[in-house]
Amino acid sequence: MSAIEVKNLSKIFGPRPERAFKLLEEGMSKEDVQKKLGLVIGVYDISFKVESGEVFVIMGLSGSGKSTLERLLNRLHDPTRGSIIINGEDVTKMDQKELIQFRRKAFSGMVFQNFAILPHRTVLGNVEFGLELHGVDKEKRQKRAQEVIEVVGLQGYENSYPSELSGGMQQRVGLARGLALDADILLMDEAFSALDPLIRREMQDELLELQTKMKKTIIFVTHDLDEAFKIGDRIAILKDGQMVQLGTAEEIIVNPKDDYVKAFVEGLDRTGVFTAGTIMQPLKATAHVNDGLNTVLHKIRRAGLSSMFLVDSQRILHGYLKADEVATEVKKDSVDEKKTPNPSLIHTSETVHPDTQLTDVINLYSESTGPIAVVDGNNKLLGVIVRGAIIAALSKGYKPEDNGSADQTTTEEKVE
Repeated sequence: MSAIEVKNLSKIFGPRPERAFKLLEEGMSKEDVQKKLGLVIGVYDISFKVESGEVFVIMGLSGSGKSTLERLLNRLHDPTRGSIIINGEDVTKMDQKELIQFRRKAFSGMVFQNFAILPHRTVLGNVEFGLELHGVDKEKRQKRAQEVIEVVGLQGYENSYPSELSGGMQQRVGLARGLALDADILLMDEAFSALDPLIRREMQDELLELQTKMKKTIIFVTHDLDEAFKIGDRIAILKDGQMVQLGTAEEIIVNPKDDYVKAFVEGLDRTGVFTAGTIMQPLKATAHVNDGLNTVLHKIRRAGLSSMFLVDSQRILHGYLKADEVATEVKKDSVDEKKTPNPSLIHTSETVHPDTQLTDVINLYSESTGPIAVVDGNNKLLGVIVRGAIIAALSKGYKPEDNGSADQTTTEEKVE
């Protein structure tokens, strides 16, 4: 079951909002409807699901409806139409008393752009504030607040006031206050937008690191595409109150749905989005650990390669062989045809996991003198990284499905 399921959700601000639906259904633009009726279209007919433990990013330009959509999820705004199912419960059908109780159970609160921390309270006092509102006794709430303060790296600042903290530290206080409630869902609205670029990147990294431990369901609103693609498992792109595309960063870059999305992703740094798994290419051939030298050389020549990976029957990687070295060894009169490669011929392969970001692959490739193997957690060989695939991934119009079998070597030299 999904943590959040949104069905045909709409929010129209103003009297008699039903007047707008007919015009929108007929294809009239948000702007024209607003001019004609004097109503404000917050969001219109949006549907999506968010899985438990997912970082779901809502992004768009100012006025796209992203913050309105997030506020609908916990009913800070009441929807005009549609349903919001959270952990199996329909939030739209709850009365005010039920809603208050449900918010306490389901949501860790919201982390805002302007930090929203209380200037007259210390760090400890701010972090425990939400627990205090929930009626948690002093000893328990201070113990919980102290635990979360340590998680976000603010230990030693418990008795400091916001005015004594940097912007990044103040935002950590806001994040800690949300985490202290220990509910499943955390809402973040432009949480890092007010921070300097360097601190902002640090907070993004911090959030990702915390998420590996917390496994919370996070709804993160941002107008910054690089931020969205860095932290989001999936991204919903909004325009004029409607969702124009939903997908992973890779899906959106590779297959933008329209010109609006294309314009968004055009200048994006792809090295932070694509991974080794995206650009790896299938192997033309591999050598088996029990293959004789002549067999290995035959495979290398038939495939036209200058190096070849060595695997066992489970495709566990044992290294790679250089074609020229194998050929030299085979020419020796004393070599038995069936003799397997001497350990001195087997070179250690540089390896990456499929999830390794392209930027790290590029750094490794520039320093490597041999082929780069893509392996899983058990060192099972999955594919190979080649120079052409790296260059292609950095170009516009790149599609991973275009990857094909390619040379597994670091040079253009072939074995004759």
